[in-house]
Amino acid sequence: MTTDVRPAAVADARALAELRWEFRSGKTPPTEPREAFLDRCAAWMSLELARGAWRAWVATENGRIVGQIWLQVLSKLPNPADERERHAYISNVYVTPSARGGVGTRLLRTALDWARSNAIDRVVLWPTVRSRTMYERYGFRAAGDVLELVLP
Repeated sequence: MTTDVRPAAVADARALAELRWEFRSGKTPPTEPREAFLDRCAAWMSLELARGAWRAWVATENGRIVGQIWLQVLSKLPNPADERERHAYISNVYVTPSARGGVGTRLLRTALDWARSNAIDRVVLWPTVRSRTMYERYGFRAAGDVLELVLP
């Protein structure tokens, strides 16, 4: 079966929301009804894709979306030194179980290629235990200079 990777479109939002439900409800029991979540998530995804605040790519098999990756550019304050002024945050990397076996890697490679060609300084993400080795193969490492505060 041939898998294609392409930029996500606003028209993909409902299918992407369904994949988001599949991904997150499989990790943590949902507290929101499925249809309410899908409506809310699809509306958010449509808006963010239309505004260009987030970029996303999808993997398709026979026209059906089987995977996704999302990237948000974080602008840094201007710097007088020779330093790139944008970071990227990758989130929601998910491939349906039946399509796994290299599709996540293709999605990641696509997002990283975009980041390299768009003067991104560094890419950050929070991996799952299962996905950590894929990211490490691409050079991701735990950074010791980042502090995090989880707010209640």
